[in-house]
Amino acid sequence: EVQLVESGGGLVQPGGSLRLSCAASGFTFGSYDMSWVRQAPGKGLEWLSSINEGGSSTRYADSVRGRFGISRDNARNTLYLQMNSLKTEDTGVYYCATGGFYSAYRPPGGQGTQVTVSS
Repeated sequence: EVQLVESGGGLVQPGGSLRLSCAASGFTFGSYDMSWVRQAPGKGLEWLSSINEGGSSTRYADSVRGRFGISRDNARNTLYLQMNSLKTEDTGVYYCATGGFYSAYRPPGGQGTQVTVSS
């Protein structure tokens, strides 16, 4: 069974940083491209970033390019999202998902982690 557990969210002031983690189990993590998506209050899912299986290539949405960095540690079955220069509009629930680099990501199945950017 595919299991993705997100962590690392919290309350941060505008301009601050957070690092999210996604612990994967139940599948061969290193064989899958992965993504981060988020859901802002009252809105649908927004794709943020994807990374290929080996971690050598990444893609970003315009809204986060230059501020967020996706990475992965296949030995630890963990996906990361480093978020810098956070803005109030980055507030939402963040999810990791399989896929997304070559084609559409699969609907996230985890509980997500809440990120709130507020002064």
